Amino acid sequence: MRKILLLCLSLFLFIFSYAQQVVSGHITDEKGMGIEGISVREKGAGGGTTTDKEGYFTLKVSNANAILIFSGVGFNEKEVSLTGKKSVDVTLTSSAVTLGNVEMVGTRSPKRSATETAVPVDIIPISKIADASGMVEINSILQYVAPSFNSNRQSGADGADHIDPATIRGMGPDQTLVLVNGKRWHQSSLVNLYGSRGRGNTGTDLNAIPAAAIERIEILRDGASAQYGSDAIAGVINIILKQSVKDLTINASVGEHITGYGSSLDSDQGKVLDNTSDGLQYNANMNYGFKLKEGFVNLTGDFLRKNKTYRPNYSPLYPDNYRSKFGDGSYNNYSAYLNNTIRLNNRAEFYSFGGVNYRNGDAFAWTRNPGSERNVTAIYPNGFDPHIQSKITDLSWTMGLRVKMGVWNMDLSGITGSNRFHFEVDKTLNASLEENSPTHFDAGGFQLSQSTANINFSRAFSRIAKGLNLAMGAEVRYEQYQIFAGETASWKQYGPVVFSIDGTDTTFRPGGSQGFPGFQPKDEVRAGRNNVAAYIDAELDVSEQWMVGGAVRAEHYSDFGFTENFKVVTRVKTSDFLSLRGSYSTGFRAPSLPQVYFSSTFTNVVAGQIVDQVIAPNRSPLAKAVGIPKLKEETSSNLSYGFVARPFKGFTLTVDGYHVKVKDRIVLTGLFTNDDDAIGQTLQEQNVGAAQFFTNAVSTTTDGVDIITTYNTRLLGQGRLNVTVAANFNSMKIDNIRTTAKLEGKEDVYFGPRERAFLIASAPDHKIGLTLDYTISRLNAMIRLTHFSSVNLTNWNDDTDHYDHKLTTDVAIGVKITPNLHLTIGGNNILDVYPDHHDPGLTETGGMWDAVQMGYGGAFYFVKLGFRLPTK
Repeated sequence: MRKILLLCLSLFLFIFSYAQQVVSGHITDEKGMGIEGISVREKGAGGGTTTDKEGYFTLKVSNANAILIFSGVGFNEKEVSLTGKKSVDVTLTSSAVTLGNVEMVGTRSPKRSATETAVPVDIIPISKIADASGMVEINSILQYVAPSFNSNRQSGADGADHIDPATIRGMGPDQTLVLVNGKRWHQSSLVNLYGSRGRGNTGTDLNAIPAAAIERIEILRDGASAQYGSDAIAGVINIILKQSVKDLTINASVGEHITGYGSSLDSDQGKVLDNTSDGLQYNANMNYGFKLKEGFVNLTGDFLRKNKTYRPNYSPLYPDNYRSKFGDGSYNNYSAYLNNTIRLNNRAEFYSFGGVNYRNGDAFAWTRNPGSERNVTAIYPNGFDPHIQSKITDLSWTMGLRVKMGVWNMDLSGITGSNRFHFEVDKTLNASLEENSPTHFDAGGFQLSQSTANINFSRAFSRIAKGLNLAMGAEVRYEQYQIFAGETASWKQYGPVVFSIDGTDTTFRPGGSQGFPGFQPKDEVRAGRNNVAAYIDAELDVSEQWMVGGAVRAEHYSDFGFTENFKVVTRVKTSDFLSLRGSYSTGFRAPSLPQVYFSSTFTNVVAGQIVDQVIAPNRSPLAKAVGIPKLKEETSSNLSYGFVARPFKGFTLTVDGYHVKVKDRIVLTGLFTNDDDAIGQTLQEQNVGAAQFFTNAVSTTTDGVDIITTYNTRLLGQGRLNVTVAANFNSMKIDNIRTTAKLEGKEDVYFGPRERAFLIASAPDHKIGLTLDYTISRLNAMIRLTHFSSVNLTNWNDDTDHYDHKLTTDVAIGVKITPNLHLTIGGNNILDVYPDHHDPGLTETGGMWDAVQMGYGGAFYFVKLGFRLPTK
């Protein structure tokens, strides 16, 4: 890897004399205000860039007489010929017809930019960021460019090793709604049971959508249930797919961790003496758009291979060792996506988009030692490390029709999607079969599918005050969840096979595949539900300076009933340099079907008797017998307040505070055993040794503030410097824990101190990022500093594991070798910073680090080559 980096540096020096045309400019609306998120591309060449928060852009073009095309939501497209100019200023006019556009998340008014909304919206140009970064997965990209977004790879967390849980503002992974092109996307079928984030929550697998297919991502950092429905308590992520045509782009990248943490440690600091390398990652993708007579088809194919990382798990400081193999799992990830629009006539168009993602992963479970009753020495004389393997298939497809009906715009669409997670366990055994055990098992899995039909109407009333935008619509959705069993040997206990180390201390060998016992026939379920919803959303410009808006939404779920929510917003422009904004809303999140119906049974032998240890479905006879109530929706109130300031040219400051109260959060309880003085007798009667349950147990309050500052200026002639400071300060407290009547006084089991610590630590208290991005001629350079606050977790001894604050450094240098060939080299976390290490016998992961802050991957270096071929 080092030789590759040296070769690339030499190549940079060799080509430094190459010259290429660079054009920059400023895009404004009819009021002279800069417009964020406007697409700028060269005609006949595709590709391009988007304007920043002030409306500025910089673009490399093939020649001095190129023609630029400017387009954006709510504005008429415009072409401008450079005619030798290196700088252009363009004014765009508002579009009366919005066919072919996707409204910005957080507002249904087509004329608002991100800095003109009454709620905070981040616009992240994924295609541009991915070109200048070694990060190729959406979770990894957003972790470092969106201050309120947090995601880390897990280890030893079963399914969460394969689908990363992610949060906004420290809320639950399932409290953020994900849209694609403005349409609701399906969630993952996985419910997180272990790991440090999202326990008891479901979420959305953002990494199923390849970055190569995405033009930009919009993040609404505000509660939006009244506008979009369930799951939008923390906010909304809207993924906009590419629409470029006649432009073939091919990217290939390779990277690897080169880190100071390896397999041997010194006795004082746990640091290796020689660097090691692992986690080799390579990615290849291709995107091409076909121009149709009246539309386009944009296609993306992507392949990603990531190898395992191996992190040390022993130190003289910490003699306990429960895992000999610790680190990130490996996987192959295959994706194919399509985005398409066909104009039927001047008043109607058809659109469709979607794709397929397939991922097969492999991650280490915890070590089984040679002398353990979980091992059979005839098969593994030195013990073994089970491999939990995944086969994840994610499918989605959307079709719709946009029609201009007089003064109304109508959007009719149908969306279907599913996520299927199939487990296998390799290099393991069923100890109750002793030496007759197989070493590979099909462990079963689960699937969640969702089908939605909706119709939306919108129109603008230009003669009411300074303009009224009205939207309304209705939606019907059907969801289905199923669990399918594994092969018999993956779960069965084949009898109380006696095991004894010295002939006196007798125990019994457990059944099922070690590392991950398969789902049993008694776990199998196929359940569904439907809901209907209707909403109305309005925004009124009372004057040029004052906007007010509101939304009301009502929904009815077949499994828990009726809910209604509202939202009010306002924005006041106090001067040309300052605008105040705020909102108040109520919200809800329906319990996911996996939370209602998930079931897991582990069969064991206790005192010679075969008993079950279960995660009991919420509506099972067992849950009812011990007094666990049926799950109901989580409810919330969300207050947001802030301002947008533009005190001088090129500088923007946004500050947004928030106060979010969530009642009846769904959590997974601790483990209740059959000797419990309250429900132990009930468990014994049903032959259950221990049980856990999903329940609405916790209420929380989250306060925080997001601060984002951008500055754009010319530097050194035609060079342009972009400076961004993005920070999130976040604090969550648990208001109360509500048990059932039978379990009153057992809060420390129902939702104990350890679980409370993991919930509060869903996000650092603060995360601050500074990014410097400089472009001149053919050269681009980026440096990013990210500061993570300290994190406290509670270990297995009920003591505090303190992870001190840390600072990471990322750098990248890119150069245009030819007008169509771009090379980037760089490194993430180049100073090889890790969280503080702790006793692996006491952490959640079983390693020296929990999944906090920047994770435990260490320094990562990459090379990326991008090829673009414009076609006629």
